[in-house]
Amino acid sequence: MGLGLAALLLMLGASGCRRSPAPPSPEYEQATKRWSSLYAQKLDDAYLDPATGEIEALLQRVPADSVDSVAAQDLLRRIEEGRARMMSAAAEQQRAVESAQTLPTTDPSQTGIPQQQALPPEEDAGVDAGMAGPQVGSLASELVSGYRGCFQRAMPLQVEGRGVREGWKLSERPSCQLEFPSHADTMVLIEDGRVLALLPTSAMQTVQRYEDGGVVPPDAGL
Repeated sequence: MGLGLAALLLMLGASGCRRSPAPPSPEYEQATKRWSSLYAQKLDDAYLDPATGEIEALLQRVPADSVDSVAAQDLLRRIEEGRARMMSAAAEQQRAVESAQTLPTTDPSQTGIPQQQALPPEEDAGVDAGMAGPQVGSLASELVSGYRGCFQRAMPLQVEGRGVREGWKLSERPSCQLEFPSHADTMVLIEDGRVLALLPTSAMQTVQRYEDGGVVPPDAGL
């Protein structure tokens, strides 16, 4: 009886010494508010925004015994992973732009894309509005509301080694043909939100495939 009472008193004493967690962290509250606002404005671009560094500094100051400690570490991890992902995507985009001149067309037998030739330096001063329009590296979003609404979505393109990519073309409206003559009979290829290449439609071929993925010979229907 005496031993049981002593064990009970020991258990009560241990529970009475339990420390309660620290109160919520003001640093975590401030960091989450600033991050939510920044991400709402810039979406994934927020990961590369300089203001993110200040948010990370706040999260790192959250006490380890705070009830917000685990959540703070989780947000730090997500920001670090998001930054790494965006930097990797930016590097891939740069490599894609640099290699656009060798990008294959929709025809698997083609291995190069003719590019618009640059004007000689002495002719640069003569560039007029007719040479304006989307170029390699331009934002794809500008095709929706910019360029006087002269570009419209076209059929997707199957690019060997890259998969299906979005395509745009110049409207057939006379005013658009006059405004952007250099983009007539040209397909604007989009990748990762930017113009990847300008493809002359004369250099593209329609390729038919069997259900198993094989290419239909051009004379198969004759």
